[in-house]
Amino acid sequence: MKVTESTSHYDNLEQMDLLDLLHNINTEDKKVPLAVEKVIPNISGLVEEIVLRMQKGGRLIYIGAGTSGRLGVLDASECPPTYGVPFDMVLGLIAGGDTAIRKAVENAEDDPEQAWNDILEYGFNANDTVIGIAASGTTPYVIGGVKAAREKGLLTGSITCNPDSPLSKEVDHPIEAVVGPEFITGSTRMKSGTAQKLILNMISTTVMIKLGKVKGNKMVDMQLSNAKLMQRGINMIMEATGLDEATAKGLLISEGSVRKATDYYYKNLN
Repeated sequence: MKVTESTSHYDNLEQMDLLDLLHNINTEDKKVPLAVEKVIPNISGLVEEIVLRMQKGGRLIYIGAGTSGRLGVLDASECPPTYGVPFDMVLGLIAGGDTAIRKAVENAEDDPEQAWNDILEYGFNANDTVIGIAASGTTPYVIGGVKAAREKGLLTGSITCNPDSPLSKEVDHPIEAVVGPEFITGSTRMKSGTAQKLILNMISTTVMIKLGKVKGNKMVDMQLSNAKLMQRGINMIMEATGLDEATAKGLLISEGSVRKATDYYYKNLN
């Protein structure tokens, strides 16, 4: 039996006291970072190759179904506003298309050809990386997608929560974060989903840092899309330059980004 489908350590949940339910879920959640820690060497090997390829114009493409697909879409969609990169530099593709982000699309994950067809809509080049995300490691949509990508010479990786899964056997860099049985048997949106989210955070964040999208510890290329982010940018410039708030704001508006504003300051005003 798959670990992700194995029986919960807890039973009679409907009879459990509310506080006990919450504490027990939290107890299980505490196991997730420990499972992720064990696979950091695997994550490192994958990230190292992703960076080299993206420096040559490659993209990072996540494919998944259900919760796994939604997590990939989430991570990809956060990259442009956070790091100022093009929308298609990191792509999240989900079985069933964008409709499946909010509503389950029946049988979409069972087509082993569709993921590669979805990738082809964006084109591909030899420097792209495709990461298949599937808690079970058995999803046909994901397995078919990484298999096709690997055959075309693309770098491939996977994020699963079962050991020795079929998906892991089809990629260059398998990552298997085995978190154990879910609190509710088979509900992989819980611990498995949390593990996948943590790993995706680690991958995209370290990739962007290594690509030069962070300076010090600041998101200097972030999109200034609302008042909160505008103020964050002003504060960054004030901290970096010692300018007063009004001057920092004017510089940010004229230059359009924290990076450009601080570069302008040190070239022309310092």
